[in-house]
Amino acid sequence: MNDDQNTFPETLTEAIRYFSDPDKAFAFMKSLRWPDGNVTCAKCGCDRVSFLSTRKVWKCLDCKKQFSAKVGTIFEDSALGYDKWFPAFWMIVNAKNGISSCELARAIGVTQKSAWHMLHRIRLALQDGSITKMEGNVEADETYIGAKARSMNAKQKAKREAVYGHATGGVAMTAVQGLLERGTRDKASRVKLKVLKTTKKPEVQANVKEYVLKGSEVHTDALKSYQGLENDFVHQVVDHAVTYVKGNVHTNGLENFWCLLKRMIKGTYVCPAPFHLFRYLDEQAFRFNERKDDDQGRFLKGIMGIVGKGLRYAKLIGEGEPNDYLPA
Repeated sequence: MNDDQNTFPETLTEAIRYFSDPDKAFAFMKSLRWPDGNVTCAKCGCDRVSFLSTRKVWKCLDCKKQFSAKVGTIFEDSALGYDKWFPAFWMIVNAKNGISSCELARAIGVTQKSAWHMLHRIRLALQDGSITKMEGNVEADETYIGAKARSMNAKQKAKREAVYGHATGGVAMTAVQGLLERGTRDKASRVKLKVLKTTKKPEVQANVKEYVLKGSEVHTDALKSYQGLENDFVHQVVDHAVTYVKGNVHTNGLENFWCLLKRMIKGTYVCPAPFHLFRYLDEQAFRFNERKDDDQGRFLKGIMGIVGKGLRYAKLIGEGEPNDYLPA
């Protein structure tokens, strides 16, 4: 960043004060969008541009299009200023149990609908696009996220019955697979999460093979879907019907993470829709993986993910076209 680290905010209060200055917020956004300082047209990529200081936008001298620093980021098409976006980003990456759209709306002075859209855009920025595979000792386990019938009120049960024909058992539960690379003296443990369509062998093992380096030691429970991993990994199994720990073989690291994840969901978000669940997983995985950093560090790492991504409201609610989601 171009900002002097001695003056850059370290707390939420300082961040609100810092980004309330339009010039500082704009300079920070410009440094995120064009780290090398070379502003290029968002439409044609030309670097022959002129800056319109009164509106803080650029005009391309080739294609004649005007563009702002928000174009090509999760902030694109948002009328909200940086004085709301940056503090909101600071809050969600540093809130251990997450922050609800209602709470964010009250905190920064927007509607709940706007806050909900903001949070989902920020979660998109927090997605881990790393291609680095896990290695060493890796734990693999699954859990189920969602509402149980006994926790639903009459209206919720009626809605579930209209869709599924019944509202009993775990009909609203979604399977999630977790992979945890155990930490060492040099680095903390980290997780990777995937929403599962099924817990059958092809899908479960495909995720392990995709994200774990071949030859690593993989610890799982006695789920039959993991049988066959020994062909590519050192597969160690602990049968939870007998014991939870067998020497160094266990999945307790992931069990601990599941507790943190479910505390966040049940305490803050209550019951995320299954088709949005992967975004909440990205949010919690980011905070867990960056837990050793301070608030400023987590903010700076997370904010780097805003470029090259976009999420329009129509796509978010399932009414948009495929190009409403702009991948990195």
